[in-house]
Amino acid sequence: MTTFAALGTPKAIVESLASNGIEEAFPIQVKTLPDTLAGRDVLGRGRTGSGKTIAFAIPLVARLAEREAAYFRKPGRPMGLVLAPTRELATQINATVEPLAKAMGLNTTVIYGGVSQARQEKALAAGVDIVIACPGRLEDLIRQRIVTLEAVEVTVLDEADHMADLGFLPVVKKLMDMTPSQGQRLLFSATLDNGVDKLVHRYLSNPLTHSVDDPQAAVTTMEHHVLVVNDQTVKKQLVVELASGTGRRVLFMRTKHHARKLAKQLTDVGIPAVDLHGNLSQNARDRNLAEFSSGDVRVLVATDVAARGVHVDDVELVIHVDPPTEHKAYLHRSGRTARAGSEGTVVTLTLPEQQQDVKKLMKAAGVEVAFERVTASSPLVAELVGEVAEKVDPRTRAALLAAKLPQQGGGTSTGANAQRKRARRSGQAAPTAGGRGGRGGRGKVSAEPVRTDLNRADRRAAAAEDVARNPRGRGNGHRNDVPAAQGKGGRNGRPATGQRAAGSRSATAPRSASATTTRGAGSGNSGSKAVWSSTTGGTSGGSFGAGSGNSGRPARKGPRRASAPASNERRGR
Repeated sequence: MTTFAALGTPKAIVESLASNGIEEAFPIQVKTLPDTLAGRDVLGRGRTGSGKTIAFAIPLVARLAEREAAYFRKPGRPMGLVLAPTRELATQINATVEPLAKAMGLNTTVIYGGVSQARQEKALAAGVDIVIACPGRLEDLIRQRIVTLEAVEVTVLDEADHMADLGFLPVVKKLMDMTPSQGQRLLFSATLDNGVDKLVHRYLSNPLTHSVDDPQAAVTTMEHHVLVVNDQTVKKQLVVELASGTGRRVLFMRTKHHARKLAKQLTDVGIPAVDLHGNLSQNARDRNLAEFSSGDVRVLVATDVAARGVHVDDVELVIHVDPPTEHKAYLHRSGRTARAGSEGTVVTLTLPEQQQDVKKLMKAAGVEVAFERVTASSPLVAELVGEVAEKVDPRTRAALLAAKLPQQGGGTSTGANAQRKRARRSGQAAPTAGGRGGRGGRGKVSAEPVRTDLNRADRRAAAAEDVARNPRGRGNGHRNDVPAAQGKGGRNGRPATGQRAAGSRSATAPRSASATTTRGAGSGNSGSKAVWSSTTGGTSGGSFGAGSGNSGRPARKGPRRASAPASNERRGR
């Protein structure tokens, strides 16, 4: 057994690792630590789960701690940089590096897209020693002059081959060009294809290469099965059966839509599952991955893009629900199990028409496996599932998730809306009056009870009753209903603007030829419309309908706005 202390690791870091139960170094750590701690550029090749994160975290923290005494922490000028392809991987790298950095008096921060950059800006402005970032967001912050890489002493590229697969190499090159050429650079990758070898030749100075094992060597620590099913119906039943065990398992789908759909279907049948794919917000991704890591949920349904970011130990089963299209994807997916020297099982599901493609896939991946035709009730399936977990009612899970949400109602607002919300949450009746109001107590409102006891038919009947009481929907009064003018008007004997004759005025007043004629029987009493007469220089009550109001409508109450004359007045009738 090789200890970290024997490899030259500082005492504080050794104690921090031991507090987390990590005392024995893995092969890639044994090979690389002597050179990385000495400041050499290193290329580390090893499959996922071989211990690469700790292999570069120890020299990153140890060497920067040595320089801390001569370096004054400045805003936006980190000393260490780690580039990772995905948000999940960046977060998990930080979870490994942060306790080691804290033990040596350093601090870290994580930078990735998909979330507001305000918190990241604040952390950088306060001064940070180590930045763990995804290339895209880091480039944005550099363009905004929020951070600079001029002071970086140690640069790490993790999962470089995956960054190449995602098309990040052009951005990575820009970022590497911004770091000092004399700094130490560490690159870890499973393979050297897709342009990774060019990164090594361009940015690493006389690197020492340490290869622990080939990516395909992982297949020897995994148990592989290819299960052939007759049709999609049998396949769905088989997926539910394989997901019902007690241990952690990861199910892989080709598309985001199918990953989300399968996670919901499993949850609905009593198998709590969460999905992980690119369409989720960062908060949702973090929450789902945390549930899976903590064991609250034992089934994770993921896509290929998310495969690299899932670094969770004790995953006993990986299921390729949708077979991948290339052998590299098969190895990356399967790498979620058999991590850190443990064993695991990999199951690939295939339909009869997919068998030839899957055979080519297995041959390219270096896997020798027999194809077995099964159903959900086959003995082999029961053996793979192992102990079956107890089913969970979806409503129970929904209640548990709701209980984890932040509690509301802790505010101190005295406004009417806040009081009503508190009353609803506590089950009490709503207050009869509003709060203090927003302008010195003005604008208080009455809180009418909410009619939650009415069904749709009752609500429609109530609405029809309101319409019958108020056909025009304008309340009890209309703005054109004002008292008539008294006496002579103000302009050439005309009534003042906005004035009308009293509704009780008799319709027997003299009328000229220019006066408005009667449009219906009636005396022009209450509800008739006042008109202008050129003979009398005043107004008289006209009849637009027997005792009805304007055009036979019910009479309105209340004053009319003085600046809006009636249409007859405007026309001089």
